[in-house]
Amino acid sequence: MEVLRASDATALEGAKALCESEGILPALESSHALGVLPHLASLGLRSVLLGLSGRGDKDLATYQARLGL
Repeated sequence: MEVLRASDATALEGAKALCESEGILPALESSHALGVLPHLASLGLRSVLLGLSGRGDKDLATYQARLGL
């Protein structure tokens, strides 16, 4: 088993990508998992099951401040 980590910057990029592609604003906690998806794709994984938890609206101020929105 390999444990992956995502920096806060990577997590924010993952959240931004999901928001732009699907219109879903995930909670920051889920964004860390989203942030490692490009790495998993580079390893050849084509399917990943990821459960999103929480609501991103509670983190909106963080998203705005960190992403300059």
